[in-house]
Amino acid sequence: MGCCSGRCTLIFLCTFQLLAALERQVFDFLGYQWAPILANFFHIIIVILGLFGTIQYRPRYIVVYAVWTALWVTWNVFVICFYLEVGGLSKESDLLTFNISAHHSWWSEHGPGCVRKEMQATGVKSLDSQSFISVMGCIVEYQYIEVLHSSFQILIALMGFVYACYVVSVFTEEEDSFDFIGGFEPFPLYHVNEKPSHLLLKPMYLST
Repeated sequence: MGCCSGRCTLIFLCTFQLLAALERQVFDFLGYQWAPILANFFHIIIVILGLFGTIQYRPRYIVVYAVWTALWVTWNVFVICFYLEVGGLSKESDLLTFNISAHHSWWSEHGPGCVRKEMQATGVKSLDSQSFISVMGCIVEYQYIEVLHSSFQILIALMGFVYACYVVSVFTEEEDSFDFIGGFEPFPLYHVNEKPSHLLLKPMYLST
């Protein structure tokens, strides 16, 4: 019963985690956040692997998933520190875009209540000139939305890690307690019923 409940819970967590990762991937794509896009891609693959291992009773796949959840927590802690500008980090830097572009979080311009105004730079009339974008009236600043996203991912990952360790331990105990060749038979497979030694020494007589 414990195995079934733990396994079913882990399947639910992996499914929910997969949906949350896909949702986050969409918004990271909209913001051209290349580092989170790459991290989300690996995360989706490992979650699918963990889901497959849970359904097919493959403890090794679940172990890989458990190890990845620890790394995923570390990554999301870094993202939180990045947007809160902890340890000298700056949310205005292009670190998450690998310095390829100057894009930022999609929520910086499309957050709840945000009003986006695009104005042409003064004194510049070139067609290739970039426009100045002003965002006002946001109910929640974009960095806090990103922090909430990462915090939610950490919460799910920690729950997944705990249940993954539990399911692996249950699967391992079941494998140790069951002999796939002889079942639960306590006697060896190649048991031979030998006659007592004194019977072997007794001469045999043929009836006439």
